[in-house]
Amino acid sequence: MSAYLVLIGLVVLERLAELAVARRNLAWARSRGGVEYGRRHYPWIVVAHVALLGAAPAEVWLLGRPFVPALGWPMLAVVVLAQGLRWWCVGTLGRRWNTRVVVVPGMPLVHRGPYRWLRHPNYVAVVAEGLALPLVHSAWLTALAFAAANAVLLTVRVRVEDAALSR
Repeated sequence: MSAYLVLIGLVVLERLAELAVARRNLAWARSRGGVEYGRRHYPWIVVAHVALLGAAPAEVWLLGRPFVPALGWPMLAVVVLAQGLRWWCVGTLGRRWNTRVVVVPGMPLVHRGPYRWLRHPNYVAVVAEGLALPLVHSAWLTALAFAAANAVLLTVRVRVEDAALSR
């Protein structure tokens, strides 16, 4: 359990780093006339991600979920790969990357890095991590609950983002 808490702590630190980058990028975008879309759904995304990071260790502790090596190690690999994909997206988009939907008028879409193959590769990372992180320590209820909530939120988010980018 203590190793799992360390993993959750590392993911929390990664999320805080993301938010720092996003805050800096938001200021940059706004200084160039950036327009934010989808403000109403953003707080729900934050709630879902915070809940994931709290519910997974809580489920492990409260329900005595075991670490099952045949499941845990592959899921840990998925978590690590998801982080790699996420930061590849951040690096590819540079200052345009954000946790919010912000469009700077006149800037073309990015078609390099993972965006060569996928329109929303960051969301692939979110889905993979949201399923794998709880399953590292067999927290399957958290994985299912986050997957369901995330499916609803990403449906809204992708529609908002696609509409914003097509303007």
